[in-house]
Amino acid sequence: MESHEPVVAVVAPPGYGKTTVLAQWIERFGPRVARVSCERSDNDPVALWTGVLDALDQIEPVGEEARTVLAASGGGVDVVPRLVEAISALRPPVLVVLDHVEEITSPDCATSIAEFAFRVPAGWRLAVASRDAVPLPLPRLRVGRRIVEIGVDDLAMDDAEAAALLRLAGAEVSAAEIDELVRRTEGWPAGLYLAALAIQSGSPATGFSFSGDDRLVDDYLRSELLARLSPAQADFLVRTSILDRMSGPLCDAVIGGKQSARMLEDLERHNLLVVPLDRRGEWYRYHHLLREFLQAELRRGDPDLGSELHGRAADWYEANGMADAAVDHADAAGDTERVARLVLEIMQPVWSSGRVDTVRGWMELLDGRPRVPHHAAIAAHGALIFALLGRPREAERWVGVAESLPAGGTLPDGTTVEATLAYLRANLCRQGPAAMRADSILALDGLSPASPFRATMLQSEAMSWLLEGDLERADAGFNHAYDVATGFGITPLAALVLAEQSLIAAERGEPAAADAMIKRAVELVDTGHFEAYWTSALVYAVAGHAAARRGEMRESRQFVRRAAELRPLLTYALPSVSVQTLLELAQTYMALVDPSGARAVLEQAHNILRRRPDLGTLPAAVGQLRARVDQITVAVAAGISSLTTAELRLVRLLPTHLSFPQIAERLYVSRHTVKSQVQSVYRKLGASSRGQAVEIMAEIGMPR
Repeated sequence: MESHEPVVAVVAPPGYGKTTVLAQWIERFGPRVARVSCERSDNDPVALWTGVLDALDQIEPVGEEARTVLAASGGGVDVVPRLVEAISALRPPVLVVLDHVEEITSPDCATSIAEFAFRVPAGWRLAVASRDAVPLPLPRLRVGRRIVEIGVDDLAMDDAEAAALLRLAGAEVSAAEIDELVRRTEGWPAGLYLAALAIQSGSPATGFSFSGDDRLVDDYLRSELLARLSPAQADFLVRTSILDRMSGPLCDAVIGGKQSARMLEDLERHNLLVVPLDRRGEWYRYHHLLREFLQAELRRGDPDLGSELHGRAADWYEANGMADAAVDHADAAGDTERVARLVLEIMQPVWSSGRVDTVRGWMELLDGRPRVPHHAAIAAHGALIFALLGRPREAERWVGVAESLPAGGTLPDGTTVEATLAYLRANLCRQGPAAMRADSILALDGLSPASPFRATMLQSEAMSWLLEGDLERADAGFNHAYDVATGFGITPLAALVLAEQSLIAAERGEPAAADAMIKRAVELVDTGHFEAYWTSALVYAVAGHAAARRGEMRESRQFVRRAAELRPLLTYALPSVSVQTLLELAQTYMALVDPSGARAVLEQAHNILRRRPDLGTLPAAVGQLRARVDQITVAVAAGISSLTTAELRLVRLLPTHLSFPQIAERLYVSRHTVKSQVQSVYRKLGASSRGQAVEIMAEIGMPR
């Protein structure tokens, strides 16, 4: 590969030597190679890019910034430019290799790989290998001369290459036989290799297809592979074919043996299509065709054996802290109750790591399964996750699922399902402060003493008093919530509570106490890298308002900008704190003499209040401030602060490769809507084109 294009795509059916070609190139390239072998578990953009960052770490440390950006983003395509910026500090040359990209089926993953292809840092190269079409915008890459494509015609072996392969495999054949084998296999390297094994065993070479359970491949592998194995080896292969990858301890657990590690080493050493995944001889996988053949063999045997084996695999993965894999195997075993229990245990930490697509996939999986006792709790927590991500429609859908299911029963940690649903209602605050408080108390009564969600309910109860104007009870409640949140290590919530207490101190005329509390809240957010969390919006808004009151306008603008980035997360799904945040932002914009910014956020608050009108003192406060703003005459809207939430979602995608129709599809709006929003953004930013708008965004520090 002497070309210098930044992207190389190797695409061919299985067995064409894609991985071998990459290995040869890697050897020539040198040590600065980050290689990732994609698996089904990578069908979440955060999981995929975490694997890339881990591989880059083997070259030189990439730093925590990239991981923080990734975890907080949810893995959307808009995170790729920021990731590239974070990793560009690594000195070139660097080669990023994504092998087995056919395992990537998530649209979000595909889009992010395409975006990275357009942003490969100077001196870097990206190589992707796949048995299916690669998720790259090939026409644009071709026009820009940014890609080298290697396909079947390039990888198929001619007579000379086939002769070398057969010779290395220990098969002595004539020139005429080589020509016939190349014709029958169409130069397919794997077919030639299997033919060499057949020749070594004394059997005639035949044609080959590309499916592991195809009759020809089945017949050949059965007669020429399984026939050469002992019954124990053959049984081991068939039973462990349920596994995507294998280790000695895992295989021992699945088959009930003790010598699996040695068995894997022997199979790999004898070239029986067992592929090592590391240099330590710990993890392996089967050649795809072999695995397909073995799985077909398993299905033809005991129909109940597959479920039993998957159940054992789920046991091992759960016991070894690999709950993601345990979920997959429990589902394959038909154990929906275990799937529900596992998902309930890990959905919050998985979401917190930014792997939104993984959580959504689990919920959709369970939505198609028979209802189980934990289903209502899963739906409730899922609804809140989507609410925190600023996705109210998805949140509403799962609220409906949760409320349609029976509220009886107790979860594994001792929490009642009824308490979980009360926890959901308290957060949603659909019926006003009094109902919010009642639901919080009901939830606290039924939550396990060890449940971290107790802190959130204490915060909700205190919030209900604040919405009713009872500062004393609110402050006492927030003190308790802060202690519990700190005890459980829920730092984002602790920072939010400090922001609430700062507001109370300011209302009491205690500016020193208010400043000390919000300063501590900001420290918690910055130290923990929670800049992109919903909970941080109020922290930044309060900090901006406090700075403006002190006359520190430059600092105030910095906090306002950070809060504005989180405005798309502020929706009616979590109304009370969202409106609070917008109210603080509006007051700060007024202090900064930016009435257009105040109008924009007050309009957003008004839209929330139309859906959630019963929020205690907040509607009156919003109305009073709107009246003040309406008395101010401004000739033109002023830049970033006047963008609506819909426009803020749009501008994040402007720097990407996505076309306007693709942006419309991604945002679930019409092309006409995107066109109107783009024109509005251009007007507010003073831009006449997409490129100019992106340049202005970079200059003023808007999120990219």
